[in-house]
Amino acid sequence: MSQGRLEELRTKLDEVNLQLLGLLSERAKIAQELGVEKEKQGVPKFDPVREKEMLEALVASNEGPFDHETVRHLFKQIFQATLSLQQVDHKKHLLVSRKKKQEDTIIQLGDVSVGGSKPIMIAGPCSVESYEQVRTVAAALKEAGITVMRGGAFKPRTSPYDFQGLGIEGLKILKEVASEFGLKTISEIVDPAHIELACDYIDVIQIGARNMQNFELLKAAGDVKTPILLKRGLAATLDEFVHAAEYIVSRGNTQVMLIERGIRTYEKATRNTLDISAVPILKQETHLPVLVDVTHSTGRKDILAPCAKAALAAGADGVMVEVHPDPATALSDAAQQLNIPQFHDFYHAVKSSGLM
Repeated sequence: MSQGRLEELRTKLDEVNLQLLGLLSERAKIAQELGVEKEKQGVPKFDPVREKEMLEALVASNEGPFDHETVRHLFKQIFQATLSLQQVDHKKHLLVSRKKKQEDTIIQLGDVSVGGSKPIMIAGPCSVESYEQVRTVAAALKEAGITVMRGGAFKPRTSPYDFQGLGIEGLKILKEVASEFGLKTISEIVDPAHIELACDYIDVIQIGARNMQNFELLKAAGDVKTPILLKRGLAATLDEFVHAAEYIVSRGNTQVMLIERGIRTYEKATRNTLDISAVPILKQETHLPVLVDVTHSTGRKDILAPCAKAALAAGADGVMVEVHPDPATALSDAAQQLNIPQFHDFYHAVKSSGLM
């Protein structure tokens, strides 16, 4: 083959390549429009029946020189690239996405900013058990300079025979003690019907790990203006976690905080496996504040401080830890709660690291 003929064929290939690129780009734009329409109608992005029909139609029209399997393979790659493009577009449109809003969401709890430049510490008992118990913890937190207290009034437990919390009475105790010491309060709500009622008693509504995909609860949380602390599910992917937050924000409540609390893996050395990588990923992909619950993620008092430091070093906006006046008598999670002297040691260790 002469050099001239070789260059001629190469030029033709270059022209066809450009034509193919143009057609692929045109196809991608149509697919993007299709993805938007599917989003509006709630139709799944991937339709295996439709893909099969398109492949069979292409194979039926194939006259070579590619064999049918090669045609299937080539177009499957194109279909996969298109699906990936639709998924990227979907993430761009999420209200919680960093691409939708560049600046950090900062949530004000009185004088405390969550998501600002200074990380916060949240502490308190696993369960609200009595007025005296909560008041004792609140006094210790106030003395240490902690201004946000947690306490469970409704307790979704693995066993139906375990302590389920004091319910509304527990919320009343939190409100009374918080008013005395000037604290902001966080407590979990498990029933959509209690969301509006909770707004009268607590400053932040927590949606726990077991309810991360309780969609009716998420919708109810989105219908109020009270800040929401959303915990990652026991086996939830970060994509599922982010979409759970989207349920709340899409209903109008933009005051949402995310909290990593460990995920369930095969490892038994800790109660759960603390996914530190979740912190920078969530900070990068969303504009919401991200916190870490070191108590539930580890279940071990001896490693709470280093795990808290790791969380803050990874960019967490705050840390949550459980404190009880007498953990041995606690009605829930006795082994993992710090007593008050242990809490002071823990807090001092974290603060002295310079990360808080």
